[in-house]
Amino acid sequence: MEDLIKLDSVEAYNRMFGLETRHPLVSVVDLREATRCPRHFTVNYGVYALFLKDTKCGDIRYGKQPYDYQEGTITSFAPGQVAEVSLYEGVVPSAQGLLFHPDLITGTSLGREIKTYSFFSYNSSEALHLSDEEKRIFLDGLDKLRHELDHPIDRLSKRLITRSIQLLLDYCLRFYERQFITRSKPNRDVLTRFETLLDEYFQNGLTRSVGLPTVRYFADKVFLSPNYFGDLIKKETGKTAQEYIQNKLIAYAKELIAGTQKNINQIAYELGFQYSQHFNRVFKRNVGYTPNEYRRQQA
Repeated sequence: MEDLIKLDSVEAYNRMFGLETRHPLVSVVDLREATRCPRHFTVNYGVYALFLKDTKCGDIRYGKQPYDYQEGTITSFAPGQVAEVSLYEGVVPSAQGLLFHPDLITGTSLGREIKTYSFFSYNSSEALHLSDEEKRIFLDGLDKLRHELDHPIDRLSKRLITRSIQLLLDYCLRFYERQFITRSKPNRDVLTRFETLLDEYFQNGLTRSVGLPTVRYFADKVFLSPNYFGDLIKKETGKTAQEYIQNKLIAYAKELIAGTQKNINQIAYELGFQYSQHFNRVFKRNVGYTPNEYRRQQA
């Protein structure tokens, strides 16, 4: 098995492709300028990376799945992620993008908000496909950032660089929202499947054997990453996936409280709670009454 390359710095990535490093914590890269090009490698990212693939020049595997990319596709990676890359023989990679180290954004607004850019944790099958106009916007953002990196460092450099990166990431968020809309039909299919799986989870007693339902469980069932799945459900319903699950949980709890003679401890266990006190708190927070108070009202 080939060695795992740890890309824990911008310099390490640029060195691998023979590119110049102009700033130790951030780099705008153009692989058409690479002076060396390994054909097959597996990397563990220690930096954030965002690339626009101009042509289909090879295969990327993230986890055990092939990355869904083609011409005009954005691929993104966050620190801790591992990707396997195989480039086609005789094909020069054509990709432009951005690398930045987590240290760059420490103490900045981007650092505080980086987790809102959930696409860094999307699965391989959830790549962002850009229109021609979106590609122009993305490349224009890279050009502005490249210009700032060429400028001598002064007291405003870090602020301008991090804000330029954040603007580029904001555009990617907008493009993903557009993609959610243009994929409305498959998204509705996912929502329908989610609703069916959620009903089956309660009806088949999985709450007793598996425990409380989680977003990750249903994301795995529909072959999506938890982040992408959560963003899709929020876009389609206006509720987070966790809120959607909890609403269903409360609905089933109400049925058991009002429609059976089971005591509250039994109901809590049946719904997947380890402790009835936890169930009581969740129920009151959502309904405004304790389970016993709700039962008395329904009598």
